[in-house]
Amino acid sequence: MFLGPSIYVYNSVNTTVSGFFLAKSRSPLERPSRVVPSARQKRPSPLPVRMAIARGTKGLYREMPDNTTRKRVVVTGMGIVSCFGSDVETFYQKLLAGESGVRVIDKFDCASWDTHIAAWISPDQIQTDGYIAPKLARRLDSVLKYTLIAGKRALEHAGIGIGTEAFQALRKDRVGAVVGSGMGGLETLAEGCEKLSTGGVRRMSPFFIPYSITNMGSSLLAMEGDLHGPNYSVSTACATSNYAIHNSYLHIIQGDADVMLCGGSEAAVIPIGLGGFIACRALSKRNDEPTRASRPWDKHRDGFVMGEGSGILVLESLEHAKARGAPILCEYLGGAYTNDAYSVTEPIPEGTEVARCIQFALTDANVEPSQVNYINAHATSTPLGDMAEYRALSTVFDAKKITMNATKSLIGHALGAAGGLEAVATIMGIRTGELHPTINAEETEPEIEADIVPNIKKKMQVEVGISSSFGFGGHNSVCVFAPYIE
Repeated sequence: MFLGPSIYVYNSVNTTVSGFFLAKSRSPLERPSRVVPSARQKRPSPLPVRMAIARGTKGLYREMPDNTTRKRVVVTGMGIVSCFGSDVETFYQKLLAGESGVRVIDKFDCASWDTHIAAWISPDQIQTDGYIAPKLARRLDSVLKYTLIAGKRALEHAGIGIGTEAFQALRKDRVGAVVGSGMGGLETLAEGCEKLSTGGVRRMSPFFIPYSITNMGSSLLAMEGDLHGPNYSVSTACATSNYAIHNSYLHIIQGDADVMLCGGSEAAVIPIGLGGFIACRALSKRNDEPTRASRPWDKHRDGFVMGEGSGILVLESLEHAKARGAPILCEYLGGAYTNDAYSVTEPIPEGTEVARCIQFALTDANVEPSQVNYINAHATSTPLGDMAEYRALSTVFDAKKITMNATKSLIGHALGAAGGLEAVATIMGIRTGELHPTINAEETEPEIEADIVPNIKKKMQVEVGISSSFGFGGHNSVCVFAPYIE
């Protein structure tokens, strides 16, 4: 049984072994260890198989640089599209206030369906002016609009907005984009299928294929900015954004790029998307109380609430960021992914592969479990998933010392975009010293001993924070962030 990372990578040259690109030999900036050397020497590595393959197979792979000396990577920009709009500060203030973005769906008729609520985005919440040409905006699937807006806003936040002098000064062959989607251009797909069935092939749009495939978001960002670095999409269901973020980090540390746009986008709150998840019996039916429907870890949770949007980060090598005087928001320390190899939709109840993924990520980040004091959990509000994740966390960490919250309690589950939006929430927690609450925490599962930040925000200085995302098909992913230290 194969339990390692399950992912399609665009380039056969950049071979992956147990979740890590095997890097080219370069001279990285040394990064400070966050672990006492004696502690690292005493603790046995949880990765003997990975390291044996990565470092012991002669003639096949280049050796990975040691994780205490390899190139450091920082976050310099963030961009979003969400049920709270496209401004990062406003988004986080609403999270801190405990405001729910879940409401009754009125953009299509689903009032008689088992579920007719979601954290959906209305057209008037999306400002395309200045980001997408009017003609293109009329054609694009919403998922591509979200990607372009969030991606361009992230570049602006990083001080390298497209068209600026700072942007023109970049080496475009060393700027890339990895932006994924769990569902792709679902609007385009649904519309194309309807036209084919009602009017035949001649009624189909010539943009049906280009605007429905998942790689087009990254490609459009490249076309808009003339970016020639690594460019592709990842699609690992609800773990998509984290895979994209970590892959982008790997491209930087192995020397393929200086700057990477990375994250995920989703626009699935349409009839076929909502209907599909209803058929899976995955959604909450608390239609009479939309704002109370998403309730991670609460005994009365009955499924997740759909969300949508985009969350995109700008990752940059520390050397490059410092050279151009970039705003450094935090440091990306590392990450990992594994696969359950268990079920199409259900997690392993004990969370064993999630625990292994967390351990891999911490080792990659050169961090001890005791140094992690904040977890932005996947926590979808499903009966099985919430507790499987908690059991995994309890395996790795001291449960009574865990502080964790659930962004999905406020903005629903944005599927392939969830990890991107939650990475933004994690970084904002690091920067502000305030963690948003997990709302609707009314009767928490008795097994939970951690502080889930119930209903009211919490002031806390984050030392190391992790953001976890897991997807249908058993895809597990963990990203590790921390305040930037010179």
